[in-house]
Amino acid sequence: MAQIALKNEEAESAVATAINPAPLGLSAFALTTFVLSAANANLFTGAGIVIGFAFFYGGLAQLLAGMWEFRTGNTFGGTAFSSYGAFWLAIGFSLQFKLIPNDTAFGFVLLGWTIFTLLLLIGSLRSNYALIGVFFFLFLTFLALTIGALGSTSTFTVIGGWLGIITAIVAWYTALAGLLTTVKAPFLLPVGPRP
Repeated sequence: MAQIALKNEEAESAVATAINPAPLGLSAFALTTFVLSAANANLFTGAGIVIGFAFFYGGLAQLLAGMWEFRTGNTFGGTAFSSYGAFWLAIGFSLQFKLIPNDTAFGFVLLGWTIFTLLLLIGSLRSNYALIGVFFFLFLTFLALTIGALGSTSTFTVIGGWLGIITAIVAWYTALAGLLTTVKAPFLLPVGPRP
């Protein structure tokens, strides 16, 4: 009996390490970031459209990807995806129920996420250039949005919107690079592995 349980545990462990939830997490992050960033860049009005994406794709799907990253033993991926998934759930909830009292209050929320993103940027420096790019542009995005909210200036919010669009594009590229390694793709995308 113990031998069967051990074999099942070994099989489960092999499957868990073969699964890569990063493309899902990056895609969920990218799409939700793209939609809200396009609104911040003044490409359309009605940022409320992001609420559904924030709850389900950027929020729930990314949170699940984070939990699966923990299951595979990837603490960095688990922390990043779970945190940003929770971020999107909180943003969606706050927008839906009009819980953001003013720009200054939201600016401090963004400042906290700017600091957290800087920590993840530092943590990504030994991964690959694609992932570093995601966190670098996300850091710049949060920084611009923080300045815009705390300074009550729409110029930095628009800049943050454009930086968020760049962040989304880099995240989609990184997601596709990871996805292509899981199928018999005719080509792979370089991510610039670090030594």
